[in-house]
Amino acid sequence: MALHEALQRAWWQPRVSALACLLWPWSLVYRLLRWAVQGPWRWGWRKPWRAPVPVLVVGNLVVGGAGKTPTVIALAQALQRRGWHPGIVSRGYGGQRPDARKPLQVHADSAALETGDEPLLMALRTGLPVWVGSQRVAAAKALCVHHPEVDVLISDDGLQHPALHRDAELVVFDDRGAGNGLQLPAGPLREPLPGGLPRQTRALYNAGRPSTPLPGPCAHRRLTGVQPLTTWWGTHEAPKNLEAWRGRRVLAAAGIGHPERFFSMLEQAGLVVERWPLADHAPLSPRPWPADTPCVVMTEKDAVKLPSSALSPSEATALHVATLDFELPDSTVDALEQLLLPLRRP
Repeated sequence: MALHEALQRAWWQPRVSALACLLWPWSLVYRLLRWAVQGPWRWGWRKPWRAPVPVLVVGNLVVGGAGKTPTVIALAQALQRRGWHPGIVSRGYGGQRPDARKPLQVHADSAALETGDEPLLMALRTGLPVWVGSQRVAAAKALCVHHPEVDVLISDDGLQHPALHRDAELVVFDDRGAGNGLQLPAGPLREPLPGGLPRQTRALYNAGRPSTPLPGPCAHRRLTGVQPLTTWWGTHEAPKNLEAWRGRRVLAAAGIGHPERFFSMLEQAGLVVERWPLADHAPLSPRPWPADTPCVVMTEKDAVKLPSSALSPSEATALHVATLDFELPDSTVDALEQLLLPLRRP
């Protein structure tokens, strides 16, 4: 944990630290390995698989979370309102299936331990076909076969996965931007920050203002309410009761890429927060917080790991879920749709 925290501090400060300098030679090794892995597609020795429908990849250039999941959910819903029939594919990171290479459809009653927490949340929030598999192309093929009504595929992550042809890309940044600007392990970047965006790529900022030189609008993200975990499982609707929670003391637990952002949003809404950051995709069984904690507020991504069947009637802690509203700029949806429309099936 100490090394992880030291890396996080080194990665997310704008200046290059002494630790980042020490790790910089390993960044050259990482770049060489990445070049070798992607080389067969880059040099034309292997051809990416082209889906029968247009493919839109939503990802980021940095390791960890920058807001991909809420972006995919909001984008799928926006395209649905415009008459599209989206399907979602994901690697299913965090799932622990022994046959993870085999494509699997995610249903509302699927187990997060099997599918991964983010795909289950996307299936619950959108009601759309969601398929997972460590072989992203196999998952995309299975979705297209089983859901012929789908006319656009949204890939959750996969910017660095050249085996799947993409027609449009949306790169998501949060307020941390590109950190110190170095590649792994000296910095948070999976690939170098480009000087400009390719024709089929757009940038989106899950932040109050752009956090890199790349042009792109900002999404609007706000906390809408807090509700009991059992109620959240029954409705998946966002309550509008923040005022009633003002001044309440809670333990806030977040197993996401940037927990501090969740904690800050709760505090801005007036809650008195005891921070309980967890590793991204961290399991919640056994409970990671003290057993005598009276009230825990968690993210929706964490909530999917605790279905009602897993809750004990004797559990003393009151478990609640904070729901978020993520609003995409119309300009982002317009720009992506312009790339997809020429490829839409008649």
